[in-house]
Amino acid sequence: MVWYGWFHARPERAFFTCAVDSMPMKVRARVVFEGLVQGVFFRMNTKHCADRLNLSGWVRNLSDGRVEAVFEGDDEKVREAIDWCATRQPYAKVDSKEVEFAQFTGEFDGFMIRR
Repeated sequence: MVWYGWFHARPERAFFTCAVDSMPMKVRARVVFEGLVQGVFFRMNTKHCADRLNLSGWVRNLSDGRVEAVFEGDDEKVREAIDWCATRQPYAKVDSKEVEFAQFTGEFDGFMIRR
């Protein structure tokens, strides 16, 4: 985004432009993946993906065979991680996913695998 305006440091007017980068929107997403997602390195690959995208949060196995993850970071990168986990995990087969977006909290320091 570019902002245009007038600068009045001198009696004469001087036109200037100032480029202002808009800050990426930060979000939180809780995702539950269902399918062949346990015993196939899903959590480890999710952590590698999140680390690569500079996201924070965690991933864990659920007792019913699903995997739950919480991602926090730039909206675009969170969506990229969700898509990668759902469609490009090398050994997993995701049949469905439930995604809930929420307000970014910033409570995590990095991304971890929970047991």
